[in-house]
Amino acid sequence: MSNKMVVLRLYKNLLREGQNFGDYNFRSYATRRIRAAFKENMNETDPTKIQYLKKQADENFELIKRQANIGKMYGHTRVAVEFMQT
Repeated sequence: MSNKMVVLRLYKNLLREGQNFGDYNFRSYATRRIRAAFKENMNETDPTKIQYLKKQADENFELIKRQANIGKMYGHTRVAVEFMQT
């Protein structure tokens, strides 16, 4: 599998996992940060730097997964923006 496909799969997985946050503010922050980080590094060509970024993204994926699961243990209230979106 090419590097491009691996990175694209990682990007999609991060975005999908970020949607598991119960709190609207955490969800939107995660989405913004993920998109910004990938956009900032999308033209990277150095293989060493790409490996470093993939490792960092994998670690962040695990962090998001843990934090989303912890957030599910506690109730959250919906904010006005969420009421308007549904």
